[in-house]
Amino acid sequence: MLDVLAYLERIAYRGALAPDIATLQALHLAHATHIPFENLDILLDRPILLDLGSLQSKLVDARRGGYCYEHNTLFASVLREIGFSVTPLAARVRHRQTTLLPRTHMCLRVRIDDTDWIVDVGFGGEGLLLPVPMTERPAQQYLWTYRVIEESPGQHVLQSARGETWTDLYAFSMEPQEHVDFEVANYYVSTHPRSIFVRTLTVQLPSPERRQILRDRELIVETEDSIKTDVINNEQALLEVLRENFGLQFAADTRFNNVFDERRTYADVG
Repeated sequence: MLDVLAYLERIAYRGALAPDIATLQALHLAHATHIPFENLDILLDRPILLDLGSLQSKLVDARRGGYCYEHNTLFASVLREIGFSVTPLAARVRHRQTTLLPRTHMCLRVRIDDTDWIVDVGFGGEGLLLPVPMTERPAQQYLWTYRVIEESPGQHVLQSARGETWTDLYAFSMEPQEHVDFEVANYYVSTHPRSIFVRTLTVQLPSPERRQILRDRELIVETEDSIKTDVINNEQALLEVLRENFGLQFAADTRFNNVFDERRTYADVG
């Protein structure tokens, strides 16, 4: 059972609750900046569960994060409770990729009046702070700019701008997806030995002023003026970064699979 009040406390939201664009934008920003993107349970040999009770327990009650299926399944449930029309979609990630990937990303389409919006609180540090209208017009979101273009009939792409260059984040169609579709994709992403989420620790959290991205031992903090990179040297330092930078609390004896395996190099991470 979804506890909307507990969810709103988790994201520090005290605004209006109406099925309009102002509420959607405010909820999206609050969620994206308070609940980290992370895959830590996979590296602790724990299953990723997508039923609403498990999501409530993990992301809300335990104040943890998750990845796209967890974030967007929870967010879609909240939006439906408020009265929004929500359609789950499947996407192929293109960001930082050179090969064709399967449709393993989940995003949402929300229709308000006669406009469709792409809603996605589960893409991590490079992802949206606010919904993006499907109008092909650039949408400025604090320090970053996004747009959705129609690449071919029925095929759309979410892009972000770096200077004058547009970069593809992911491609998607408008075909509605069911919960069972994401259960299958979630099993692959969380268990296949070649999945980046099985091989790489990742925790990410955006804000209007900066993006924080942790990949294994490398912490990247990007602001308007700089990109700062630090290398984490030991397990204790890693736990401190998780707590101080991302608000994630773990016991002092927690050890994540493979992160400090000296046989690995960053070339292994992909």
